Amino acid sequence: QVQLAESGGGLLQAGDSLRLTCVASGGTLNFASVAWFRQAAGNEREFVAANTQSGLSYHYADSVKDRFTISRDNAKNMVYLQMNSLKPEDTAVYYCAAALNFIPTTVIRNLDEYDIWGQGTQVTVSS
Repeated sequence: QVQLAESGGGLLQAGDSLRLTCVASGGTLNFASVAWFRQAAGNEREFVAANTQSGLSYHYADSVKDRFTISRDNAKNMVYLQMNSLKPEDTAVYYCAAALNFIPTTVIRNLDEYDIWGQGTQVTVSS
């Protein structure tokens, strides 16, 4: 059974950059859709970025477009989220997610489509 573990969170200042890492164990992510979601205190979990099963298509929330980049290294079974120009509103717990079954791009932003989740890593951005 595939398990995910995130790392790389921390306390930063506005304008800083940070890279989150998600490592998979117990199986491969080579044929999975992968994504990052985040949940700020008191808010619902929201979509951040996704990479489709083929690895060829990328999707981003409008709030992070042009600042965040999702990538994957299938050889290492890892998924990354590069976050640049961080803002206080990016403060949240960030979760890595994967879906071993095919997800149409029309619903790739829906958290219900993902059946494997990490435990989350806290990112706090101060002004």
